[in-house]
Amino acid sequence: MLLTTLLLTCSWGFFAHMRINELAVFILPTGMNRFFKNNISYISSHATDPDKRRYADTAEAARHYLDVEVYERVIDSIPRKWDDALKRYGDTRLQKNGILPWQIQRSYYQLVNAFKDRDSMRILSRSTYLGHYLGDAHVPLHTTENHNGQLTNQTGIHGFWESRLPELFSERYNFVVGRAVYIEDPLKEAWKIIQHTHGLVDSTLKLEAELNNTFPSWRKYSYSKRKGQLGKQYSFEYSNTYHHRLNHMVEKQMRAAVLATGSYWYSAWVDAGQPNLENMPPSK
Repeated sequence: MLLTTLLLTCSWGFFAHMRINELAVFILPTGMNRFFKNNISYISSHATDPDKRRYADTAEAARHYLDVEVYERVIDSIPRKWDDALKRYGDTRLQKNGILPWQIQRSYYQLVNAFKDRDSMRILSRSTYLGHYLGDAHVPLHTTENHNGQLTNQTGIHGFWESRLPELFSERYNFVVGRAVYIEDPLKEAWKIIQHTHGLVDSTLKLEAELNNTFPSWRKYSYSKRKGQLGKQYSFEYSNTYHHRLNHMVEKQMRAAVLATGSYWYSAWVDAGQPNLENMPPSK
């Protein structure tokens, strides 16, 4: 039997993206929470649609990340507004090195328009896409050129951080994050999120590198069967040790993603004039 040695990787992990969107529904206020709760299955199950879209739309990939250090030495030097960034870098460079904060802004206003039109399917679709991009904005390795540790001999760390760890440990997380809050400036908030997330890149990489140098190599990986194939993955012991050294980083970022997602949904509804979401056709 051939042994499949590819590490299991996905953006935030299918599980985490679905969980973030699902939990965000429960922080919404009266006036919109009933509609979202009635369609929570769609909101959750379609949370990974943007990742699947990459196979059909070559422009999709750039919407999920921002290679900060490729643009500028420090994140504060990157123009905040799209037109200013386009003028400085050009569209080709932007599409190559990521447009995540601007995509969050675009998706936000697409959701505002869907609310204004009281189009239930567009509301659900735009909500799931916006939640996905916000989830990605909370993953440190979505904000660096070294997105999979390929520049530091840590290939596989991307899926390790955002997929393996949440799948193993998120049941222990405290997801009581309070109620959704109104966001005055969606683009400014997106940059605030990404700036914080980018600040976690160094520790994400450094802590794993230190662990790798001290952990017995033969205990680093384990094997499990998925879809009929035997796959290689980080062992529970290695994962647990790394998770502990990160000092709740993954939990904090998932919590922040839940709050941000619900708050962006709520703000879009407010900016649309708080339309009545009752008696709209259910999702199919």
